[in-house]
Amino acid sequence: MTIEMLVGLNVTDPAVYQSYRQAIQPYLERYGGGFSYDFRIADVLKSRTAAPINRVFTIYFTDKAALDAFFADPEYQQVKQRYFEQSVADTTIIATYEY
Repeated sequence: MTIEMLVGLNVTDPAVYQSYRQAIQPYLERYGGGFSYDFRIADVLKSRTAAPINRVFTIYFTDKAALDAFFADPEYQQVKQRYFEQSVADTTIIATYEY
């Protein structure tokens, strides 16, 4: 059963964030993951969080075990620290669902 997360970010450095997205591609493929949708957001009309959101995307994996393994992967963690933490101020998990 596929698992997918709908995520909102506050991207503060788009160029570094793009480098992050490129760098994680091999890890996504390793764990059967990918992106279904990706949007830059100009206006947020309603939100349950005070954190700003300017990017929304869906990320999927073949199952929850693959999702957990991806985010726990030590090599992925190094990429996250190098790029993601330098380019994203806030992360909001909007929803997680299986289908």
